Amino acid sequence: MSLLSLGIVRGLIGQLVGTAGGMALTMLIRLMLGLPAWKEEPVWVVGLILGGIGFLIGVGAVSDWFKWMKGIETPLHHGPPADKPAWTRYFGVDYNHKVIGIQYAVTGLVMLIIGGSFAVIFRTELARSGLQFLTANQFNSFLGMHGWAALFGIFISIGGMANYLVPLMLGAEDMAFPRLNAFAYWLNVPAIVMLLGAVYFGWDAGWTVYPPLSTKGPVGFQFLFYAVFFLGMSSILGSLNLLVTIFRMRPPGMSLFRMPIFCWAIVATSLIQLTATQLIGMSFLMLSVERVLGMGFFDPAKGGTPILFQHLFWFYSHPAVYVWVLPGLGIISEILPVFSRKPLFGYRWIALSSVAIALVGFLVWGHHMFVSGYSDYLRVPFMISTMLVAVPTGVKFFSWLGTIWGGKISFPTPMLFVLGAISVFLIGGLSGPILATVPTDLHLHDSYFVVGHFHATIFGGFVFPFFAAIYYWYPKITGRMYDERLGKLHFWIMTPGFWLQSIGQMSVGVMGMRRRIADYDPALGIEPGHILITIAGFAIAFSILLMIYNLFHSADVGELAGANPWRSRSPEWQIPSPVPEHSYASPITVVGEPYDYGLAGSTYIRMAPASAGHD
Repeated sequence: MSLLSLGIVRGLIGQLVGTAGGMALTMLIRLMLGLPAWKEEPVWVVGLILGGIGFLIGVGAVSDWFKWMKGIETPLHHGPPADKPAWTRYFGVDYNHKVIGIQYAVTGLVMLIIGGSFAVIFRTELARSGLQFLTANQFNSFLGMHGWAALFGIFISIGGMANYLVPLMLGAEDMAFPRLNAFAYWLNVPAIVMLLGAVYFGWDAGWTVYPPLSTKGPVGFQFLFYAVFFLGMSSILGSLNLLVTIFRMRPPGMSLFRMPIFCWAIVATSLIQLTATQLIGMSFLMLSVERVLGMGFFDPAKGGTPILFQHLFWFYSHPAVYVWVLPGLGIISEILPVFSRKPLFGYRWIALSSVAIALVGFLVWGHHMFVSGYSDYLRVPFMISTMLVAVPTGVKFFSWLGTIWGGKISFPTPMLFVLGAISVFLIGGLSGPILATVPTDLHLHDSYFVVGHFHATIFGGFVFPFFAAIYYWYPKITGRMYDERLGKLHFWIMTPGFWLQSIGQMSVGVMGMRRRIADYDPALGIEPGHILITIAGFAIAFSILLMIYNLFHSADVGELAGANPWRSRSPEWQIPSPVPEHSYASPITVVGEPYDYGLAGSTYIRMAPASAGHD
């Protein structure tokens, strides 16, 4: 088999050719205009854009659409390629939502590992005061890369969970727009190439890339801008597809309040992604244009203001936090009743609280800017609106407690990670109001306390639930059980490690440690705290490696799972494991409530007799 038969290889070649062609075209135009051929910024920008397009053409993500323009019909092909090994479908364009979901999830996990690796490097640097093995600029680049690589990993992993699970939970054959689904996934790969390329050229303004640093730094900033641009386009298209799928493809009897609760979380998440992602795309495009064409959007000398960038950036980036955590909170609500053997307490309140968090999230961006110098009268409204987020979030916590209370609780690995997620998210939740309140935020802004709060929120709201989801749906995806002992060992190393890391970060922050700096004064007395945080970081990294070994090893030798090892009521657990190419042999009808665990005689779905000819 030739390497060129893999779509991803053709895509990477296409990106290389597109980048080179774009750069050559720009230099030719400059020569024709009587300008020097080489000017770094415009030459690279055109190369990056055409490189991304070249990847999409090379991988085949737009091939069907080109054929339609010529009047050629393109019937959907089901199953692995006829003339290649089955595994090759994961390295090229495939329209099956389960394949795309796994492509998303694996890519996201790889990006999380890359982001975590950068963290381990600069965390080692911070273990002692003074510069050890990184320069200040290298530290800044690694710090920024940790942030964006991890964020890429989170966005892409959410796409993995949503793509794999939502159609299955709805009893649907696939997503509403399978080709758009594949196109949205493959937008991420050239984006990742650009992001990793930014490391070589450098950028040292942190993940927020505030001007003026981002308008004057090295060309690596442009790599970052267009990486985020492609990622954002993927988010918009993916969210549109998910919303149409959820609102138009539910089976008979599945009203909105009879959907699996994870679908509600995806609705709320998709509403944010569909309507807010344009803001960060626009703000990064304005940065790029200011660097290339000299437009002074954020330059006071040309009539601009850097505060404008902060407004645009945070109008998207605070709701983005809910994009990261709402799916995770949906996973918690999905798994908790299964292992408590009780109905989900307050189903409607949990569903509506997800939408409420998404809507209130658009009103709180200003709390990131209390020290930015904007008008003083804005502080109090933003403080109050930020506090309001605690109301729907509190609804979820009380509902989770109500679900557990009096239940017949069992503790397999997915349940442990759900309980760990609640404990960690609670740390993030309790430390949030301190930063939402003007008098305390003025002192803690830009301190390591913010780092501790942010990581507790993200780990509790996304990372722990993501790992719970991996363990929970692993038998459904592979048909085999993971090693339970290794799963629990992963949990018991990672969870105490994270508690230590997060509380340690907040503690050194209160003692005077600033964030985003490579060194600190030993007289602060925080070096022991930094050593403990670093040790905890290594423990977390080791535990994740254990999980990866467990997943790969168990895929070969794990015990056969059967269709429904968790005794779940959700539709995807009523069909064989692994899920067949055509997921449901016959249509399903919803006849009951989704979470009536422990209620005798209750049924959620019924399957119609299989029709003849349905393979």
